[in-house]
Amino acid sequence: MALNVALIGCGNIAPAYMTGSSKFPDQIRIVACADLDKSRADEFAAKHGLRSMPVVDLLADPTIDIVINLTVPAVHAEVSLQIIAAGKHVYSEKPLALNREDGTRILEAARFAGVKVGCAPDTFLGGGLQTVRDLIDQGAIGRPVSATAFMISHGPDAWHPNPFFYFVPGGGPMLDMGPYYLTALVSLLGPMRRVSASTSRAFDLRVAGAENVRGQEIPVSVDTHSTGVIDFTSGVAATIIMSFDIWKPYGPHLEIYGTEGSIRAPDPNNFGGEVQVWTPVTKEWTSVPLTARTDVQRGIGVADMARAIQDGSEHLASGALAYHVLDAMLAFDDSSAQERHIHLSSSVSRPPALAAQLRQAPS
Repeated sequence: MALNVALIGCGNIAPAYMTGSSKFPDQIRIVACADLDKSRADEFAAKHGLRSMPVVDLLADPTIDIVINLTVPAVHAEVSLQIIAAGKHVYSEKPLALNREDGTRILEAARFAGVKVGCAPDTFLGGGLQTVRDLIDQGAIGRPVSATAFMISHGPDAWHPNPFFYFVPGGGPMLDMGPYYLTALVSLLGPMRRVSASTSRAFDLRVAGAENVRGQEIPVSVDTHSTGVIDFTSGVAATIIMSFDIWKPYGPHLEIYGTEGSIRAPDPNNFGGEVQVWTPVTKEWTSVPLTARTDVQRGIGVADMARAIQDGSEHLASGALAYHVLDAMLAFDDSSAQERHIHLSSSVSRPPALAAQLRQAPS
């Protein structure tokens, strides 16, 4: 039986959750929404056939099982804690929180309340990265020894309708885009052990380019370029670049290198994409058929959490995974400031492969 789900936050990402969740009617059903802007919640509800409710009423509704927290990052922790206090399972947009203390509070509150915490991104559950995982598990490139993960751009100031929060504490390329890449790497290679990094910013002031805010100045109070190395418990070393300071890259999003070949993975911000393998035998990049569905968007992580709630198992896009990724992302700034390796205090088990009932579209 599908669990009832509600949204808090009806902004830019909410429609993707509506579309993505509709792919899993046996697991979840979105029934209600809330937003600080009541008119926005009312409009979203009318468009999607939902109930528009004040947050307090939504949290008090005994028919709602899971609440998806789509608020801005600065209040992720506050809202998630409210959801947990109401006795409901919570699935948060990334990042889980902006600091380790709040992340810990969320996980401890959920354990005490007996509810589950899930967190984006869930793109690692799409067909592209699940196929990469299958190849690694099958030994297609032997033992993984290293990886590269590059998110290189000139930032969202030129096009985003509300670019300001990207350049204040809680923003920046690492906390904004790092979750996609680091979550993918942990799902493929297992837990991280330590981080060594340097961070910087190229501009102290930017100018908004979107029509509704064009010409407005954007003070930059966070570093906008992070580069470093993550050492994994398995012995793999990954080179990472997350940047809002580079005009045009020419390089991979994500590659895994093994003792017997290499895998070129798709963009971790997407659910599908092309997967290619190179080995000394073929001596060329060969495309590999995907082994899981790609017709999904945000929401597959919520569906998997609903499955786990009902069968008593663990879900994949978990709060523990999100906290481990948060710990590593914050370690980039820590390492740069302290000029040393940062050994992570957290760890997590490598998530298993996606459950069979979610890998393929319903017949």
